[in-house]
Amino acid sequence: MNQLLHGTCYYPELWPEADIDRDIAEMKRLGLNMVRIGEFTWSKMEPDEGQVSVDFFVRVLDRLHAARIGVVYCTPTPTPPVWLTHGRPDRCFVDAEGRVMSHGARQHASYEHPEVRAACLRIVETLAQAVGRHPAILAWQIDNEFKCHVGEDFNPHAIAHWHRWLEARYGRIDRLNAAWGTEIWSERYQRFDQVPPPVRTPFLHNASLSTAYRMFCRESIAEFQDAQCAVIRRHSDKPITHNTVTFFSVNHERQFANLDFASFDDYPDRDHWAAIVFDNDLCRPAKPGRAHWFMETSVAHNGWFGNHEIAHPPGFLAVEAVASFGLGAQAINYWLWRQQRTGCELPHSAIMSTWFKPSIGYAEVAKVEAARRQIEPLMVASRPAIAEAAVTWSDLGRAMLQTEPLGGRPGYEVDFNQTVAAWHGLLLEAGIHRDVRFEGAALDGLKLLITPMMPYVSPAFLAKVEKFVRAGGVWICAPTTGTRGAEHDVPTDAGLGLVDAFAGVETVFSFPITGTGSTGRAFGLTAPVAGWCSALRPASRDTKVIGTLQSEQAPGLAFLTERKLGQGAVVVLGALPDGKAGAKLLAKLVAHYAKQAGITLRFETTPGTIICPRVTKDGKKLWVVVNLDGKGGRVRVPKGATDALTGKKLPAGPLKVPRYRWRVVGIGYL
Repeated sequence: MNQLLHGTCYYPELWPEADIDRDIAEMKRLGLNMVRIGEFTWSKMEPDEGQVSVDFFVRVLDRLHAARIGVVYCTPTPTPPVWLTHGRPDRCFVDAEGRVMSHGARQHASYEHPEVRAACLRIVETLAQAVGRHPAILAWQIDNEFKCHVGEDFNPHAIAHWHRWLEARYGRIDRLNAAWGTEIWSERYQRFDQVPPPVRTPFLHNASLSTAYRMFCRESIAEFQDAQCAVIRRHSDKPITHNTVTFFSVNHERQFANLDFASFDDYPDRDHWAAIVFDNDLCRPAKPGRAHWFMETSVAHNGWFGNHEIAHPPGFLAVEAVASFGLGAQAINYWLWRQQRTGCELPHSAIMSTWFKPSIGYAEVAKVEAARRQIEPLMVASRPAIAEAAVTWSDLGRAMLQTEPLGGRPGYEVDFNQTVAAWHGLLLEAGIHRDVRFEGAALDGLKLLITPMMPYVSPAFLAKVEKFVRAGGVWICAPTTGTRGAEHDVPTDAGLGLVDAFAGVETVFSFPITGTGSTGRAFGLTAPVAGWCSALRPASRDTKVIGTLQSEQAPGLAFLTERKLGQGAVVVLGALPDGKAGAKLLAKLVAHYAKQAGITLRFETTPGTIICPRVTKDGKKLWVVVNLDGKGGRVRVPKGATDALTGKKLPAGPLKVPRYRWRVVGIGYL
């Protein structure tokens, strides 16, 4: 990384070509050094089938390059033109209710249809051939926000692909029947083409089938992305990414596997600033050694028909950007440059209004640019510190919880994303530098690993964790983890599958504990417990009870155990402490095991103010200190700290950070 990028999504095809020079001049005045273009331009490039021209976009690239503004070029596959699908409902996306999508928005075509997929790859090939070596291009983006508006595809071609996928996975139908236990309710299949997708049925489909279909669809969209990558790489050596959002119906680990770097979109308002930290902490370790990009956010407020978010307070955008840069992002990019005059997102903020005057967000973008120029030399000369604590992200676990939200009921919903974010929030509130690491990621550098809501714990994952624990790590196996098998079935050998023996416990009961009046006591605190409960008893001499249930259903059984293993420990949390008292207990649990694990990257900060630790090549430390909650805060700095921008010595002790402000602190520079 030799620079920080500051840019905007640009749609010159929506405006007179004569406006382009004026746009570029204004971008230069603001200091923007990149734009993203192209994701919705298929009909501009190919207004009629086979009549393709990219001349307009080459002219745009030429002008941007002359102005020294780099370009992220997107493939235009999210918005196929009308000629591809008009009068051809067989080419369109079909939802689980059998409803066929129509032209008029985006993501309406079925990428499973062979003619649609072939047309997509043809336009990508034409584009890559034409501009793949253009000097303006910094990077490529595949499509735009896969599965933003749709979930699983039930087009007949998707279902046929599903049958082929099942045959490739199981080989013989009797293996599928055995794995899914299809003797139940006479579900037994004779051939793969008899296996239905999870469309409407009188009650519910087998959990194994529903989860498998989710994973099939997520694999298929990743394969579609891979095919586009292969086409581009034949004509361009620029890196490729995709802009994902964590709650879309994709397998994020698989999606990133064949990309060169990770990027994400997020539109947090002032009350959801923690989402910025979470997304950066997820994307930073996703592609080790490569900086990630923050590809879309709003300059003032998000908006579409019927809804607009709260406008950002002054200063929020700048700290959103500085925190992202501090946490490892190379770029921040806004949607969008000029407010749209037509379409369905008319209320959305932009840098320039439709009448080409500075918007309410213009001055805030200028603040980001001033901050970027100040911190760029420091960010380029350093890298994020390696986290010592992490929360596990399991895409299979997420799919299983979408099929079966264990512990959920009306009034107590269970959501994978929210639960993982809550555990991440506990580390954040404790001042611990942290990652969100994919299930398949290495555990290098970690001392503490928390794995929530991963129903299936595979032998490969457990082997990796055992090596980590024996070397001194602490693994917290959080509620619902281990409760299901690989095929979304219930383990028959132990309540937590392989975890029971590894943790030296016996799962006595497995049941929903919400609403039973049960409490748990640990670390001298008592709190209600909720969600899905695995009530435990020690099954090994080196396993001790840390927390006990007070419950009519499971009196005296454990909900928190610890087993020493090698130099480390295995901790099982069998039920989730709930409410305000539960939050205190969980904070105590995190603090206790962070200390036991020997966490050193832990900082004393007030809530809403974070430290992004970084390290220079010669081992010096930088802290990017940011107040994100708008309340101002303090951090404690050690002796010998300096203001890294001015070189001024800072006194040891509390350092105040005003509302929506930031500092860069040098540690060990004297």
